[in-house]
Amino acid sequence: HSDVIAGAVAGSTPFIEEVTRLMKLWGQSIDPHSAWLIDRGMRTLAVRMQRHNENGLVVARWAEGHPAVAKVHYPGLASHPDHEFAGRVLGGFGGMVGLELKGGPAEAERVLARLQLVAHAPSLAGVESLVSEPRLTSHKSLGPEGRAAKGIPDGFIRLSCGIEDAADIIADFEQALEA
Repeated sequence: HSDVIAGAVAGSTPFIEEVTRLMKLWGQSIDPHSAWLIDRGMRTLAVRMQRHNENGLVVARWAEGHPAVAKVHYPGLASHPDHEFAGRVLGGFGGMVGLELKGGPAEAERVLARLQLVAHAPSLAGVESLVSEPRLTSHKSLGPEGRAAKGIPDGFIRLSCGIEDAADIIADFEQALEA
């Protein structure tokens, strides 16, 4: 499995001319196979995003009622401070769900070690669900006080819901959260 990242260049004529000049010097950034993979992926993007949105909402609603979860961060929940605004400006609430576990960092480590379907990886996911612990990855350099000031207490895990069946994602968390 490999990911392909690409982009497009848009701008003024002088800017495009400079990009073209640099492309001639350095070569094109992606090969034909990568371009084909991107094209293929773009054709299913809407369907995948619909599933990410659905899964994120279902999982967030489940987590909001779980006794081991102190707080759920998900704009699709009425409890989120930006819920109304997000509903107006977003075309869905996405698949990213933040979970604050009542047991703090020790519980986060225990849960991440017990997950079987959801992979523990510092990524924003794709078609597969992934989970990470910001205190050890994206926000490590801030320290506990810096993270807390930004609303990311230790014991916070970030779940990126993939396109699996939401019931399978929930079942994996259920078994990982068991006492």
